[in-house]
Amino acid sequence: MKPCVFIHTNDRQWVGALVAEYALRRNSAHADAFDIRILRREEHPFFLGYEGRRYLRDGDWRVWRNDDLQSFTPLRFLPPEAMGYQGRALVIDPDIFAVGDVWELLSRDMRGKAIWARRRSGWKKRNSWASSVMLLDCAQLTHWRMEADFAELFQGQRDYADWISLRLEPQDSIQLLEDEWNDFDRLTPATKLLHNTRRWTQPWKAGLPVDFVPGDRFSGIPGVTWLMRKRRHWFGDYALLGRYVRHPDRRQERLFFGLLRECVEQGRVAEDLLREEMRRNHIRHDALQLLERTPPLD
Repeated sequence: MKPCVFIHTNDRQWVGALVAEYALRRNSAHADAFDIRILRREEHPFFLGYEGRRYLRDGDWRVWRNDDLQSFTPLRFLPPEAMGYQGRALVIDPDIFAVGDVWELLSRDMRGKAIWARRRSGWKKRNSWASSVMLLDCAQLTHWRMEADFAELFQGQRDYADWISLRLEPQDSIQLLEDEWNDFDRLTPATKLLHNTRRWTQPWKAGLPVDFVPGDRFSGIPGVTWLMRKRRHWFGDYALLGRYVRHPDRRQERLFFGLLRECVEQGRVAEDLLREEMRRNHIRHDALQLLERTPPLD
């Protein structure tokens, strides 16, 4: 069985997922040695039954919205089941773009660990892992039953924050992954997988209204957690959040639109699709003009 890279997404991040898939193949010398599957939230109808229901997150009750930018995140835990609990899988967010050869990660010795992941940036809790990139030994993860685990959020039996941060896993089953395999908005010569994780500055979103609900907890800032919760309760999930802004690193913007330009030139992404995504406020409205101005990638 070939190793498989899973890109989990929803319609709001569909273009990002297509570019992520292309970058994985483009920048690997072993592109035929692994498979790629895109997991779309819209292709899993069980999510519909949870629309508008309350779930536990950070010790508070939140309302589940299927049209939220991040509604695909529970799909991070589907790959072992999708692989029949066999073989090796890599799961990545749709805003992660390969600039190195992912085969180096897929083919490494996992040293008997079930999961490889990096630490979450800026989190003081020791057992807070970034599950946005996970190398998985599927045979060791037979306890992952994504639909059943997702249902526990709404029963108060599981906290979303603990689930996503891998705090519910045996900590000795997790191996620390080098930061360059999940580089948070940092593009250096060492970067292997660039993650545009700061959602307000994702290069393809600049100028659009913010369409995600940020976390409530802000470590070290007194009163902000209370204020963020009250904002949601008083004004609604997306109120007072403003608009996406341009990424401060222009090289990362050029990288994304350089990859997207190649996708369009090779017929992998149609201009009509981009126009429809602009109409739906999924990508910035000047995307086609940016494609024309972006120089070819090396």
